[in-house]
Amino acid sequence: MKPKIIEAKFIKSAQSIGDSLDDTVSEVVFLGRSNVGKSSTINGLTERKNLAKSSSTPGKTQLINFFDIKYRYRDRDFNIRFVDLPGFGYAKVSKDIKRNWQRNLTEFIRERVSIRIFIHLRDARHPKTEIDMDVERYISQFIRGDQLYLNIFTKMDKLNQKERGRLKREFNGLIAVSNLKKMGYDRVHREILKHIFGIE
Repeated sequence: MKPKIIEAKFIKSAQSIGDSLDDTVSEVVFLGRSNVGKSSTINGLTERKNLAKSSSTPGKTQLINFFDIKYRYRDRDFNIRFVDLPGFGYAKVSKDIKRNWQRNLTEFIRERVSIRIFIHLRDARHPKTEIDMDVERYISQFIRGDQLYLNIFTKMDKLNQKERGRLKREFNGLIAVSNLKKMGYDRVHREILKHIFGIE
């Protein structure tokens, strides 16, 4: 039996940790460059077409969005939250907005005690961009023992077989999804339930 999300609903948007929801529920945070497919991945995982709103303008979304998620596995229910963070690597915002935005996000990911998993979405076509590598190094400096950091590669359908093979060799234990072909979600679900609830 595969784990399945049976309920998913948007709860709130926040600008910073100060106006976020209470931190009593385990959270899975999604982060990644603008236009990497965060909204599409969240919608794919939850099987809800428009749960997370995507923007045609990279960097437009500036809020932290919270979603209540209920998994069902072997007749048991498990409650967590998905948290959709604003994309990084945007360009068309003022320096003041960018500075405040980065400060709010930095504070959130460093100090939010309920974060159990960081899901860093990376474009499979550009797996080693400088900004992605910087984010990975940054989080490695403060990640806690009870937190898990996962690189998950999007847009795998845009690679040919040779390119897929090279990516798998470069990233051991590769986790990949294709939002277009709706592939790879089961692996992500299993990783979430395994780390947060100890379910193998």
